[in-house]
Amino acid sequence: MDAKTWDVYVVIDLFLLLLIGIGPKIALVPFLELTKGMDDKTRASVTRKMLTTAAVVAVVLVVLGELLRRLLHFSTGALGIAGGLVLVIIAVSMILSSGDPDTHRGLQGKDPAQLAVFPLAVPYLLNPAGIVVLVTESAEAGSVGHLAVVLGLLALVLAIDVAVFRGANRISAHVDESRMLVTEKVFGFLLAALAVQLALNGLDDLGLIHLAAH
Repeated sequence: MDAKTWDVYVVIDLFLLLLIGIGPKIALVPFLELTKGMDDKTRASVTRKMLTTAAVVAVVLVVLGELLRRLLHFSTGALGIAGGLVLVIIAVSMILSSGDPDTHRGLQGKDPAQLAVFPLAVPYLLNPAGIVVLVTESAEAGSVGHLAVVLGLLALVLAIDVAVFRGANRISAHVDESRMLVTEKVFGFLLAALAVQLALNGLDDLGLIHLAAH
C-alpha cells in the first residue's frame, strides 16, 4: 500500500485488524484463568510483562518484518496461510474448552514471568493474525510515514490493552465465569472464520486461487 493511498477508511480498517491481532479479546479469558489465585502484586507483574513483551515483539515486526521475510525467504502469502493454520488451532481450543481448571493443567505451577511471555503475550495477546498484519505492513511500507501511521495505530491498540487488563485485575474476583465461557465459545467461532480468511488470502496472494472482490 503506497503512503499516498491512505484515507480514513484504510486507517480504520488497519486499526480494526490490529485490534483483532493484538487486542485484548483473545487473551482476556486465558489471562483471567491463569492469574486466578495470584496475589495482586504477582498479577500486576504478569500484566506488565505480558504487555511489554507483546509490544516489543510487535514493534520489532513492524520495523524489521520485511528484513526477516527476505532473510527467511517466505512470502506474505505463505505467512497468511501459516497464520491461518495456527489461528484455527487456537480457535478450536477455545471452542472445545470445557472451562474447568484442568484446561490449563500443563501450565499450572509454571513461573508467572514465563506465563506472561508464553502463552499470554504470544500467541494470545499478539496472535497469528497480528503477526500477519504487522509483517505484511512492514513488507508493503512505501515510506517512513507509512510505518509511522502503523506504529501510531499500534500504540493506540496497546493503550486499549493496558486499560482493559488493568481493569481486569481489579474486577477479576467478580467476573461471571459462565458468561466469560459463552463469550469465549462465540469468539472462537469468529476466530475460526478469520483463520480461514487468512489462509484464503494467502492462497490468493500466491496465485493458487482467485478471490472475488467484495
